Parts: sequence; C-alpha cells; structure tokens
Amino acid sequence: MKSGFISIVGRPNVGKSTLLNSILGEKIAITTSKPQTTRNTIRGIYTRSGQEKQDDLQMIFIDTPGIHKPKNKLGDFMTESAIGTFKEVDAVILIVDDKLSAGPGDKYILDLLRQITTPKILVINKIDQLDPDDFLQIYKEYEETGVFSKIIGTSATEGKNVGDVIEAAAEFMEDGPMYFPEDMVTDHPERFIVSEIIREKLLLYLQEEVPHGVAVEIESYKETPKITKIGAVIYCEKKSHKGIIIGKEGRKLKGVGKSAREEIEALLGTKVFLELWVKVKENWRDSDFALSNFGYKE
Repeated sequence: MKSGFISIVGRPNVGKSTLLNSILGEKIAITTSKPQTTRNTIRGIYTRSGQEKQDDLQMIFIDTPGIHKPKNKLGDFMTESAIGTFKEVDAVILIVDDKLSAGPGDKYILDLLRQITTPKILVINKIDQLDPDDFLQIYKEYEETGVFSKIIGTSATEGKNVGDVIEAAAEFMEDGPMYFPEDMVTDHPERFIVSEIIREKLLLYLQEEVPHGVAVEIESYKETPKITKIGAVIYCEKKSHKGIIIGKEGRKLKGVGKSAREEIEALLGTKVFLELWVKVKENWRDSDFALSNFGYKE
C-alpha cells in the first residue's frame, strides 16, 4: 500500500477546511466565512482500497490554521502550527484564491515554501467565483515561480476538480503502512469535534470582533444508551461580550445551543442534552496558561 501525509496551507479564509471536508466526503472541520475559523491542525484520513493490494492508498491530510501576521499568542500558535507541518509531510498543498501580486500574504507563504524540498501542489480555489481571465492570470503568476509540481483549479464548495487534487497528492505517496483503520476519517476525539461545532455556531451567530475572542471547553461528557449529556463553557474576553453571546432574554445562546445540538446529534447518532454556560476570562488569547488549558499550546 501507499501512504503518507499532506499539509493543506494558505491564508485565512481561502477554503482549506472546505477542501478537506470535500476530499473526505464528510464534515470533520468547521467552516465559516470568517477568517481564522481553524485554530488547530485537523487531520483527515482518506483511505481507498484498490483491486490489488499494491493499489491500496491512505493519505492523511492536515488542515492548518490560516497563515497570517499574529496579533497575540493565539495567533503565534496558529501560524507556527501551520508552518511546523512543512517539513513533516510528504507533500504540501497551497490554496490560494487571488493573484500573487494582490498582497503580501501569499508572497510570504511562497517564500517559506521555497525553503523546503517537499513536493508542492497549488490549488486555485473558488473558481466558481473567478472570471476566466482572472483565473488565467493567477495560474500564470504561480506557474512562473517554478515552485509547484502541479496547479489545479477547484471549487471546494461544489466539489469541482477535488478528485484531481486527490490524484495529484497520491502521486507523492510511497510504500508505507496503514496508519489508521480503514473506516476512520479523523484521529480527533468526539469531544474535540463537539467543541468545534459549538464554536462554529458561535462564529455564525456572532458579529464583529466577538467570535475571535471565544473559546469552548467541554466540562462534562456523559454517554448513556439513550442520550449523551454534554456540558460546555464558552469563554469570552470581555463582560460586554458575555451579554452579546447570551443575547436578549438568552435568545442568542439558545439559538447557538439548538443549532449545535442538532449537528452533534447527527454526528453521534444519539439524542443529545447540551448545556452551555458563558464565562469571562480576560485576555485569554495572550495567556500561556489559558491557551494550554484550551488545547492551543502544549
């Protein structure tokens, strides 16, 4: 069998998590239109059985936080965790959705990629929103760098050309072990995915700067044959943010809870009782202790 690891990198909000979900045909990474939705590296496991044993394939795709200029210790952690995957994988997929000349973000990532010998694939995402001439210009700019083995245009939301990305990555896999069971799509525990679902709903329900100052901690998780009881604490950085999250007469928090509960029930295949609390932990994004507690720092 052939197997290996592939890192998915790029600026915030270019569609890394959406591509991972599309590759797996299953949602394991939360996605919103807000930048910096992904905070941890998320591992998605793609396994394919061939007609012959030597045709078997397992690829572990690592969805990384968007690489950006950090404004706090959480930002440092996110950027470092993304860059840290470069030399540990068998291939790197860089996702872009704009011209290289459009800003410094992609140039910075490109300079980092030039420093490693790991094979690189470029994915130009959101082609459903791109004018053909714009796509061609993006393609040419990146082709001229000579950095990428292959350049593919995709629409991750529509699943367009995602199969081409899978085949391009498969070319760099070598003979190796099956790292995970065939039916496993992620190595993250259910508690982690549950906390991410709650955070996704907060990102969708909240506006302005509030979502980026929110963390979710699962305090209790009890499974019984008929129902799973989950207690989660939502941490925010300011007292004013607590009021915004709860909303008038608790409506916003109830909406977040209902939306999260429905998705968690679909994930777990069981009834769920979800209880949410909101607490203030000022400046937690710059606290080593808090970052460690929330799983953002070892």
